[in-house]
Amino acid sequence: MPDNPKGILYLVATPIGNLSDFSYRAVAVLQAVDFIACEDTRHSRNLLERYAISKPLTALHEHNEDAVSTRLLDRLEKGESMALISDSGTPLINDPGFPLVSLAVERGLLVVPIPGACALIAALSASALATDRFAFEGFPPRNTAARCVLLQSLVEQTRTLIFYESSHRIMEFVRDIARVFPAERRIVIARELTKLHESMVRGTVANAPSLVESDPHMEKGSSSCCCKARRSGRTTRRADR
Repeated sequence: MPDNPKGILYLVATPIGNLSDFSYRAVAVLQAVDFIACEDTRHSRNLLERYAISKPLTALHEHNEDAVSTRLLDRLEKGESMALISDSGTPLINDPGFPLVSLAVERGLLVVPIPGACALIAALSASALATDRFAFEGFPPRNTAARCVLLQSLVEQTRTLIFYESSHRIMEFVRDIARVFPAERRIVIARELTKLHESMVRGTVANAPSLVESDPHMEKGSSSCCCKARRSGRTTRRADR
């Protein structure tokens, strides 16, 4: 670990499903820090016990992060070091932590990323859609009208578009995509990546709703949706050609 008179904030990526997808460096850092901040202490304890990591845990989630961040960084100012982990994947990628990191930078504290699993990158890499230019849009709005407004604003994009969506809204989401996007656009829905029931469904915007309806497992677990954008006029090689 770097020699620093003040404490260090480590952002440690955790597995998105398969607990074996954890780096030696991540384990070493978690074993060395003074304490760990996580979304759900009960959830994180399973991973930490698997790797014999025994450190004090502090809950840091969307409902308390503004208030808790200051207190945690006060401890770093006094020389302690901490790691931030999310329930799965890379911290801050649609997960809590932004106020903590922003305040740490303002205070001049060292922030060190420990890279690892990230669901959107895993889905994109196996999608067979273009990977040279892409945009991550996170979770779309929860109601149809707002979703369609968002999708309409993205129709002319020339990058592969990536969304996260919950299992109980994936059907509504692909139907909205079919309403807004041209029928021939390619789409990939990646579900439960690295887990027992991992699957990737590939098709077009037109047949995406029927593909989801035909798979009883599609509306279970977490999903990433990769949608091919409008073909650009670039002459560089594209992964989907």
